[in-house]
Amino acid sequence: MTRDLTIAEVRLTPILVADAPLLNTQGVHQPYTPRLIVEVVTAGGITGLGETYGDTKYLEPARSLAERLPGRSVMDVNGLFALDLAVDQDRIRGAVDAGGLRGVQSADKLRLSVLSAFEVACLDAQGRALGLPVHALLGGRVRDAVEYSAYLFYKWAGHPEGVTAEPDDWGAALDPAGVVAQARKFTERYGFTSFKLKGGVFPPAEEIAAVRALAEAFPGHPLRLDPNGAWSVETSLKVARELGDVLEYLEDPALGTSAMAEVSAGLRGAARSASDKGGGGRRAGVPLATNMCVTTFGEIKEAFTEDAVQVVLSDHHYWGGLRNTQHLAAICDAFGVGVSMHSNTHLGISLAAMTQVASTVPNLHHACDSHYPWQSEDVLTERIAFTDGRVAVSDAPGLGVELDRDELARLHRRWAEDDGTMRERDDAAAMRVAEPHWRTPVMPRW
Repeated sequence: MTRDLTIAEVRLTPILVADAPLLNTQGVHQPYTPRLIVEVVTAGGITGLGETYGDTKYLEPARSLAERLPGRSVMDVNGLFALDLAVDQDRIRGAVDAGGLRGVQSADKLRLSVLSAFEVACLDAQGRALGLPVHALLGGRVRDAVEYSAYLFYKWAGHPEGVTAEPDDWGAALDPAGVVAQARKFTERYGFTSFKLKGGVFPPAEEIAAVRALAEAFPGHPLRLDPNGAWSVETSLKVARELGDVLEYLEDPALGTSAMAEVSAGLRGAARSASDKGGGGRRAGVPLATNMCVTTFGEIKEAFTEDAVQVVLSDHHYWGGLRNTQHLAAICDAFGVGVSMHSNTHLGISLAAMTQVASTVPNLHHACDSHYPWQSEDVLTERIAFTDGRVAVSDAPGLGVELDRDELARLHRRWAEDDGTMRERDDAAAMRVAEPHWRTPVMPRW
């Protein structure tokens, strides 16, 4: 007998999760980062899980949406996206997303970031009800395991003295030797074979040296560098020329589609010049990737027409869920643009969802990003494992994960007891604790 799939209740649980002092061009990660856990409960007793950003600007529309879902079918995902979801425009006007570092915020981006968690929860509930994994609901997997890349960061040894934080054993990484040591830990613990360095922290020459050190320590392994738009066009071209023989791709070296198109044109010109001189027709060896200038479907036309990017990093959180991720991949395939996957500070529910949808994308030819190894805490009864840098695709019903309610309650208590300081992701504010005169840099920094 089919269970009643009418939505009876939606539970929203904001939490604070421990985070390491990871550096980026905006500042440093706070000791705790907000996430939101979504539970969609059907009248038949099935609960589907979702996860997204937990800042207040996401919580407010999520609560509004949650109130409107009881009585609707968990199968009606299209209807979910048809609902009008109000967003406080004043809260996001002119803001740059420090958490995801994905360019200027907009109401549409925020709405999709909220809807994505509800879509995942509905798909999880559907899979549990039907006894099918989410990938089966998306058309079936085309790979048994999904490859992930080690996400390397410049990092302090710990958060500033006097700041309440959870300890970690990663140590500092503030120079090429520290970056290589961090990469070795990722390899030893998780078996990663490709590496991405979050740049835009130190002058380009220092980050070039770090990538060169990685290339020497891990010869032939795919390497990526992501300065989050911190460089000028001229600097971007210089770095691309100097690292053209070792980078798999260069991610968002300059800020915005126009600047990226200039960099891309410069690389094409260099490739033509090399070809004229008998050096072959390579694009200086470096495709450009983005998760900043192509983050909505409306941004695709300009970027692809201008050949501003050759790889798009999808992210189901801000593209609006798993089905939209598939739509994005299909468009990229039609235009001959590569696909990878972006990551923000996330827990196991999001990693399970990433893995399910990534398993269904035929043209996913690059390893996905994942912050998950940096997160010492989770809300699952069992952490998701990386083997040889890969996550096996679960065939269990739904996402294939179970919620640890005791841990969820503990992390929610941390959120409830917080004075409000950590409820909003703010890397610049966290940096000012150590460097009082720090201000968010004006781009380009170099």
